[in-house]
Amino acid sequence: MTGTTPTLLFDLFGVIARHQSAEGRDRLARTADVDAPAFWEAYWALRPPYDRGEVTGPGYWQRVADALDTRFGSRRITDLIEADIASWSAVDDAMVAFVEELAASGRRIALLSNIPEELAAHYETHHPWLRHFPVRAFSCRIGHAKPEPDAYRWCLNALHEEPDRILFVDDRQENIQAAEATGMHGHLFTTAARLREALAWWDAGPSAGC
Repeated sequence: MTGTTPTLLFDLFGVIARHQSAEGRDRLARTADVDAPAFWEAYWALRPPYDRGEVTGPGYWQRVADALDTRFGSRRITDLIEADIASWSAVDDAMVAFVEELAASGRRIALLSNIPEELAAHYETHHPWLRHFPVRAFSCRIGHAKPEPDAYRWCLNALHEEPDRILFVDDRQENIQAAEATGMHGHLFTTAARLREALAWWDAGPSAGC
């Protein structure tokens, strides 16, 4: 990609939205009312099928309960879903403003996120800036999650773009490497300022990486 303006494919959590908050994690553990280390082991181990949309929120939490050899009633499952959504609901205002700026400039942007359906629906309801992403590759709806190669291939098909015309922005190295394996370019996100610098460099002329 030489002297061209790349399509930006953004990760959500850790880039535009914030990772799970400490307060949210505490609330979740209290709501579950089980041993915290065992709870988090089950929470993460069973997350991929939930992210890929293979199970619903109630189904996911039932699997967590089974793994913990306990039972979550319907009221507690509702509370756990609500607490889980709340724990992932904070956004980086500077990055939201940057997204608005990119959209206003005519930059083509898209989104690729590992996210379960309940959380995706929450973001669509409460975050109007998502309208700037005509392609929203939510793992729960495309059936693939990063760093699975098919997650990136789905985006290539949806964008109708050559891979070397896409710059993928994520805060996890393994996700960047998986994108680069499909022919995309990658930027390991740290701050909005560093991303601005990287984009200015890409747009200015010849480039060999980011």
